[in-house]
Amino acid sequence: MKTILPAVAVALSLAACSASQSPQATVPAVPNTTSLANDPNTTAETPQDHKLIIYQVMTRLFGNKNTTNKFYGSVEENGVGKFNDITNPALQAIKQLGVTHVWYTGVLEHATMTDYTRYGIPLDDADVVKGRAGSPYAIRDYYDVAPDLAVNVPRRMQEFEALVQRTHQNGLKVLIDFIPNHVARSYKSDVRPAGVVDLGEHDDKTQAFSPSNNFYYIPGQAFRVPAGYNPLGDLKGPGEDKKYQEVPAKATGNDVFSATPTIDDWFETIKLNYGVDYANNRQTHFEPIPDTWLKMRDILLYWAKKDVDGFRCDMAEMVPVEFWGWVIPEVKKVKPDIIFAAEIYNPKQYQHYIEAGKFDYLYDKVGLYDGLRRLMSGQGTTDDITHVWREESRGFAGNMLRFLENHDEQRIAAKEFAGNPRAAIPAMTVTATLANGPVMLYMGQEVGEPGRGASGFSSDDGRTTIFDYWGVPEHQKWMNGGKFDGGQLSESQRQLRSFYQRLLTLTNQSDAIRRGRYYELQQANQSSSGYNPQQLYAYLRYTDKQKLLIVVNFSSSQSAQTQVQIPAAAMQAMGLEDSNSYTYTDLLNQAPPIDNLKLTVAPQSACILEIKAK
Repeated sequence: MKTILPAVAVALSLAACSASQSPQATVPAVPNTTSLANDPNTTAETPQDHKLIIYQVMTRLFGNKNTTNKFYGSVEENGVGKFNDITNPALQAIKQLGVTHVWYTGVLEHATMTDYTRYGIPLDDADVVKGRAGSPYAIRDYYDVAPDLAVNVPRRMQEFEALVQRTHQNGLKVLIDFIPNHVARSYKSDVRPAGVVDLGEHDDKTQAFSPSNNFYYIPGQAFRVPAGYNPLGDLKGPGEDKKYQEVPAKATGNDVFSATPTIDDWFETIKLNYGVDYANNRQTHFEPIPDTWLKMRDILLYWAKKDVDGFRCDMAEMVPVEFWGWVIPEVKKVKPDIIFAAEIYNPKQYQHYIEAGKFDYLYDKVGLYDGLRRLMSGQGTTDDITHVWREESRGFAGNMLRFLENHDEQRIAAKEFAGNPRAAIPAMTVTATLANGPVMLYMGQEVGEPGRGASGFSSDDGRTTIFDYWGVPEHQKWMNGGKFDGGQLSESQRQLRSFYQRLLTLTNQSDAIRRGRYYELQQANQSSSGYNPQQLYAYLRYTDKQKLLIVVNFSSSQSAQTQVQIPAAAMQAMGLEDSNSYTYTDLLNQAPPIDNLKLTVAPQSACILEIKAK
């Protein structure tokens, strides 16, 4: 039976799942109709502990205390966060969420409209820059860090190195971006190490494609800025004249082999050549090893030697898998524990990029993220979750990096997404605990940042800008002027952050979540009274040391009153006896033990019940 709870009952609390008072001494079980080896509710994947807990920091925004938020505001008007703003108190507060790794996004020097010529950094042309601050994925020097992020610009690299050291001292590891597919049109390394030949320096620009070239060219044609592009709207950007001198034109980053990319293309970037001749049926020229491969290996090694612990690799599947299969082992020869995570969107290529490409982790966006987003928006069903583990990532679920927010996606609290940060509670629980792989959250997610407001190049689309100088309002309340103590948060925000802290800390510490096997309970509960399998999702995670039952309710308004069934096959797999009596303690909500599984599950809630013999 389902009932609509009054608003007070749906508030975040320690009673997301409660038990009926009627006695039920033993675990209810359904007949064991199949052996575990052929059981469609589980997989034969051997669990391995890959449970990284990653906190993504948009470095430019994280420490910014300025609340002006002027449309297309300059760095002086809107402010910018610095490496030095990520202090010991900030890092300790992040670690207390249960986090193990911090991904510092936007570290490498990228094209910008801000003038740093007094420091010997050439000024970019606004006609090929998106946003006043610029895209952190339009790299202009792979060997440098963004001057925006430094208090003392000439010492910007030392400030970054100090941040890496400070992060490590606080018990956290460091990830940064590696952007291998494209660079800014203005790319030129001013600080490359002695002896390093710059990208494109020895290219034969008369050839559209050559295996030894770093770029692709459109011989005999000049690049044309897309018609209608106004870099700063009604304002005037540096060098803005609807022209950009590039002869011959180079191919654009999103595989546009034309001198005239459109305004919807990645026109501010140029594509790197890894030895694939796109104009001739994508013929490959990988022997001898292409020059671009060697240059990119050296760039990765440069950062690995600065003690970063891993790379999030941008648009990894736009680069040949053969390159990854060669370069990742090359880097791991120097730093064996370094990790590589791929931004990838084609499920048909997942296994190939793990096995042939040697990636440690892959984005699970198209599968789990998209399915959970539909559920959170009131449109999907839990069948999407089943499809992910049973079909899409079967055999390598531990390699899938899962999340509900990142810099590319809309905020959960945005009207364009769920419109309510509470919708994350069941979905984030599944994201963190479904498998043994990494889980990630984005700065501000844990306090319900909604991403409101048009900031400049970024429209009012529910995303936090990556192109503009901006303050992130709800995140700034947690930052509290640099105290990082949540002093300005509302009570509901404190409760939300407490949920994230409890979930991620449990995820970090639980033997069953980190190392356990998985068993889905949807089939066993199809006929259970009050169990709506389209909105409720239940599963087991277990090892010899710990047995967990996880139940979530995606409904935004209806509680569920049901008795969760655990089949005999699952009981046997966990090494439990049907005849024994058990207690169930909700570790997520820190509730007292209950002695039966006749549960009332509140709307948009989750419980993680530890099963122990009485």
